[in-house]
Amino acid sequence: MATLRKIDADFYRQPTLEMAEALLGKVLVHRSSAHTVLKGRIVETEAYLGEGDEACHAFRGMTPRNSTMFGPPATLYVYFTYGNHYLINIVTEQEGTAGAVLIRAMEPLEGIGLMHERRNTASRVNLMNGPGKLTEALGITTAHNGCSLLEDTIYLEDDGEVYPGGIVTTARIGITRSTALPWRKYLRASPYVSKAKPGPPGRKKKQHVLES
Repeated sequence: MATLRKIDADFYRQPTLEMAEALLGKVLVHRSSAHTVLKGRIVETEAYLGEGDEACHAFRGMTPRNSTMFGPPATLYVYFTYGNHYLINIVTEQEGTAGAVLIRAMEPLEGIGLMHERRNTASRVNLMNGPGKLTEALGITTAHNGCSLLEDTIYLEDDGEVYPGGIVTTARIGITRSTALPWRKYLRASPYVSKAKPGPPGRKKKQHVLES
């Protein structure tokens, strides 16, 4: 069995666009109680920057809603969208500069029985193959907004696993502004990547990510 290593603060100091790729393959852990541990491997991400990115919540500056994005690296930015989805993002860049990486899809690893109950599905592939699905499976809500991945409730591990097939880069999904930016990353060989496909620039789609 691979040796698990909790990821330290230095990892989170990478620029946002580098973090979107560096997060792939890392294991997100949620210890919701002494007896409940859930884990999933990150297989798909999207980067968002406050400067020059019209799809980012922070594009027009700081507001009460997006202030967490201006916090220190390794902070969680969690928000509620469309009345039924929580989305989890990892804050990047230095404190005072807005940037975050959206976790779009994960491979379930531990606590899968509870994930099935929460998601009401028998399919392992469909447990976490979307940003709203994975937060439901993990039990992550806006109560976790502002939490630090350097603490012991929610954090990242590196188990040293290497995945064949490489990394794919595409435009982001489900946005209508800054649609051409190639800031989505995913593991090519993973069956747990979300099924949505990026559309051509300017195509109107239902918004699911950090677009204001």
